[in-house]
Amino acid sequence: MMLTKEEKAKIMAEYGRVEKDTGSPEVQIALLTADINKLNGHFKQHPKDNHSNRGLLKKIGKRRDLLKYLKKEDLDRYTTLTDKLGLRR
Repeated sequence: MMLTKEEKAKIMAEYGRVEKDTGSPEVQIALLTADINKLNGHFKQHPKDNHSNRGLLKKIGKRRDLLKYLKKEDLDRYTTLTDKLGLRR
């Protein structure tokens, strides 16, 4: 269910602002989105897994907070990221 080191490194390279960027909101949102997508696949096989569901809801809330922060700070970065990730229809 968790992302491998290679998957994380690929996401960090794609969405990072500099080479070793791990803390920017873009990278954090992209990592959370990948985790959320992976957990959604898990719930198709295990619909009664309520303990993991709580973790999913926490990740969704954290991503929502980071998206609000990014939208408030820099609208251009927010729109490019949401378009790239396919969020916020």
